[in-house]
Amino acid sequence: MQYVILPSGPADAEALAQVHVASWRETYPGLLPDSYLRRMSVPAHARRFRAALQTPGPLEATLLAADRRGIVGYAQGGPSRDRRPGEAEVMTLYVLHAAQGQGIGRELMIATARVMAAHGARSLMLSVLRDNIPARGFYERLGGLAEAPRREPGPGGVTHEVRYRWPDIAALTA
Repeated sequence: MQYVILPSGPADAEALAQVHVASWRETYPGLLPDSYLRRMSVPAHARRFRAALQTPGPLEATLLAADRRGIVGYAQGGPSRDRRPGEAEVMTLYVLHAAQGQGIGRELMIATARVMAAHGARSLMLSVLRDNIPARGFYERLGGLAEAPRREPGPGGVTHEVRYRWPDIAALTA
């Protein structure tokens, strides 16, 4: 199946929220509390997406992946939470299970890295749940270098995350 990757806008908020909630419910059972996953709300996430897409920060970008079914994945990037000079962060990258295995996640990651590089980023990082082994393997196959797991406040309590870094963003953008 063919797909396209393009920038998203406020009109995409509802569809992005649907992908967000569905992908969390597909990805995180056993990793996050079921009660949290059940409480996730498409309308609440749509409001957040709409607000963020109406007034994005100067170095922020949200890209979506769509096929004939509609939006099947998205990625958001911006300045690193660590505030390291020249470093960007991929805050989120989700692809619905039904659309995985087609290269969409890889292309979203590369496209986001390219946008961040165009904004001046020289390196890239992201965080993933320590026990999300499929995602960790995905980022390692893309050349991400894992740091030691750390405790972070997260949905439903404390989580353990692994930060992946690409010291040279060109490793993804070339």
